[in-house]
Amino acid sequence: MKNFKKISYALLFGIGVLVCIMVLLFVFKGNDANNLNYLISNLAASNLAEEVVVSDNTDGFKALAAGLAIGMAALGGTIAMGLAVAKASDSISRQPEAEGKIRSAFMLGLVFIETVVIYALIVGILIIFVL
Repeated sequence: MKNFKKISYALLFGIGVLVCIMVLLFVFKGNDANNLNYLISNLAASNLAEEVVVSDNTDGFKALAAGLAIGMAALGGTIAMGLAVAKASDSISRQPEAEGKIRSAFMLGLVFIETVVIYALIVGILIIFVL
């Protein structure tokens, strides 16, 4: 059990580092200030400065926020469902006569866990299309 905890902590740390690296790469991708200033100065010299449109990364940040929201909710949901299945199986094996009550409580718990994940999906969709 201790090895499992160490492995899971190392895995979560690695995922966190990868997410941080991805965010940094996404933010700084193609946003070199020197190239942008050079472009604007050349266009200003040729009287085309009013046509320069500097795009922002709001669409990318929306996608990143939606992906992180859905991903973290799905991760939490899968961990919770796995623990619920393990505990329900353990309870049924210890008390087979209470199988009906355990199974109904287990299914109700799974419904609530899945509802949270579906809410995160809805929030992600709202982030992308409404904001």
